[in-house]
Amino acid sequence: MHTPVSKYLNGYPAELVERAEQWLTSGKLGDWLADKYPRTHHVQTDKALYHYVTDLKSQYLRQSAPLSKIVYDDKLDIVHQALGLHSVVARVQGGKLKAKTEIRIGAVFKTAPAAFLRAIVVHELAHLREKDHNKAFYQLCRHMEPDYHQLEFDLRLYLAFQESRRGH
Repeated sequence: MHTPVSKYLNGYPAELVERAEQWLTSGKLGDWLADKYPRTHHVQTDKALYHYVTDLKSQYLRQSAPLSKIVYDDKLDIVHQALGLHSVVARVQGGKLKAKTEIRIGAVFKTAPAAFLRAIVVHELAHLREKDHNKAFYQLCRHMEPDYHQLEFDLRLYLAFQESRRGH
């Protein structure tokens, strides 16, 4: 049986998954997450998200392709089984091929702790330079967010906790 924890921590050591499962069933996980990540963010609109992402991009990835669209997407986690999506949309305009780069962030992150929104944005921005989840990709993530690996793990715990509250 797949529990929310095993679903989100797939690939992690079994003892870590078991401990997280125990925290979830005992009710400790939610309190721990709330204590560790008490600060939410105020990035609630697509316009605010656009500014948030472009500010990070200009700080770390000035030379990367410009972003034409940055939005929250309420269908993203259902359709793509993803938290964020980086895509390049190619269109023919006047006989020329124009590529537009888009970032879509799962709408679930409108109410997530600020650190988790940052982790997702950093992840999607890293895809501007590195398409695959390879060593260079994770080095870039850590360059933009030194605590990236811990945030990614805690984010998975947060998602498991949220799913358990919804009763799925």
